[in-house]
Amino acid sequence: MHSRKPFGRLLLGAGITLFTLMAQQGDQPRPTCNHCQATYIPVSELNAYTAKAIQYQLIDQQVRSVDIGKVQVGIGMVTRGKLVADPRRKSAVAEHEQVSEVYHVIDGEATLLTGPDLVNPMKRPADERTVRLQNGPGYNADAIRQPMVTHLKPGDMIIIPAGTGHLFTEIPDHITYMMVRIDPDKVVPTKNQAESEADLKAVPPERKGAR
Repeated sequence: MHSRKPFGRLLLGAGITLFTLMAQQGDQPRPTCNHCQATYIPVSELNAYTAKAIQYQLIDQQVRSVDIGKVQVGIGMVTRGKLVADPRRKSAVAEHEQVSEVYHVIDGEATLLTGPDLVNPMKRPADERTVRLQNGPGYNADAIRQPMVTHLKPGDMIIIPAGTGHLFTEIPDHITYMMVRIDPDKVVPTKNQAESEADLKAVPPERKGAR
C-alpha cells in the first residue's frame, strides 16, 4: 500500500518553505549604495593639491566628488594665506544653500565666524567656478549677526551645515585644511581619480601666460 500525505500537510510544508525563503531574503543587505566600491585617496594626492595651491596661489580645490547612493560626497583641499582682520571687507561671507561642509585643520590656524543670520545677502553668480564644481548655489553677505567665533588649530574639526554663513576674519600666517562636502541633492558633478590626476597636471586658466 502507498501512503499519501494529506493535502493540508502538503500546503503547510510549502508554506513553511516559502516563509523560510522570504525570511532569508529579508536578511540580505539592502544598502543605500548598491554594490558600491570604496574610494581611496592617497595622502600624496592630497599633498599634491596643497603644493599646487602654493605654486599658483589657489585657495579651494576639489579633489574628488563621489556618488554614494542617496548623497554625494566631495573632498577638497584648501590653503589660505595670511589674513588681517578688516571690518570694511564686503561680501566676504560665504553661504551654500544645499551643500554642507566639514573642515579638518591640517596645518596653521585661523579665526572663523559662523552663523545663519546673514547681513545683506547677495546671490552668487551661477557661472562661478566654485558654484558649478564645488559647493553649489548660495549667497555672499557683508556680515553675520551674532556669529559663533571659533579659533581653529591643527587637528580641529568644524561642521558647517548648508545655509550657515562662514567667514575667516584672521589668519596669522596660513591655514591648510581638508574639506568634506555633503551634497544630498547632487548639485555638483562627480570627479574621479582620472579627472583628479588630469586636474593636478593642468595649469589653472587664470594663470596661463602669467610671468
